[in-house]
Amino acid sequence: MGAPGSPPADPERIAACARRLGEGGVVAFPTETVYGLGADAFNEDAVRRVFELKGRPAGNPLIVHVDSAEMATTVVLEWTDEAQRLADAFWPGPLTLVLEKSDAVPGVVTGGGPTVGVRCPDHPITLALIGACGVPLVGPSANPSGRVSPTTADHVREAFDPGDVMTLDGGACRAGIESTVLDLTSTPARVLRPGVVGADRIAAVLGREVVVARDPDRRGDAPARAPGILGPHYAPGARVYLVSTRGELDRVVEGLGPGVIALVIEGSGMGGRGVRAIELPTDAPRYAARMYAALREADAGAPPAIAVQRPPADAGSPEERAIWAAVLERLTRAADAG
Repeated sequence: MGAPGSPPADPERIAACARRLGEGGVVAFPTETVYGLGADAFNEDAVRRVFELKGRPAGNPLIVHVDSAEMATTVVLEWTDEAQRLADAFWPGPLTLVLEKSDAVPGVVTGGGPTVGVRCPDHPITLALIGACGVPLVGPSANPSGRVSPTTADHVREAFDPGDVMTLDGGACRAGIESTVLDLTSTPARVLRPGVVGADRIAAVLGREVVVARDPDRRGDAPARAPGILGPHYAPGARVYLVSTRGELDRVVEGLGPGVIALVIEGSGMGGRGVRAIELPTDAPRYAARMYAALREADAGAPPAIAVQRPPADAGSPEERAIWAAVLERLTRAADAG
């Protein structure tokens, strides 16, 4: 279902966006995770336009979005029993399944690789859009490559000319971070990118081991098997520093001078002393939903740096720990971008 307070579906707007996609155009659409930059996954020219608009490296594959497991069978070579069980458990939702691709999927979608990531997003507006198009849609995050992902339609409009990208407004994204990416072609199954759905929950459905890839970056000339794992990502314009203590924050401020903005957890006592603090929620789901918007807010004033209090990766329930781990992965990549 859509995010709380999201605009109602507008059939005329959805129909107009479907026409744009049918003509080979690009449409930004909402999901529960982040906004995606959509094009017909079977239209090679349209997909190349997505890469062009984002400035995305050609070897970085795109996730294909579908409205059902039935549609997923059109983009994979074999829709396995395990894939169906995971779809039954988590779709629509923030889990991307990596399987061998079908010949119908152009190589540009997968970065030239033999596998494709596919998911069914949990947002009624985008499910209606895919249904109206009748074809799967690629949907990388609707932002310039490597930058902070968009969680509102306004974030998308700030990045792209409306003549290039038609934006379908679905309100704020309620999960706020990209989907978990699971490689079902490896043994054991591997989480290539962490997200809201943790490895423990996936393993419980599969009844077998699921590991989290510690260093999934591409090796040599082999194509990447998932998006978001090659090099720095999720970065604002300002340098990001991860800090764990008040002393570390003070040292960042001393080194860079006034104007540093800190993203801190509510009640942590990390604000003050001449540092402008943006407080983030204490619980993992709400923190994740707010994180990218907070990074954008901090970056808007062109500060000398953004200091981010390191989240408690081992706090809470297994579900919360999975989200904290995904949040920390995004923040680490944002800091690495500097």
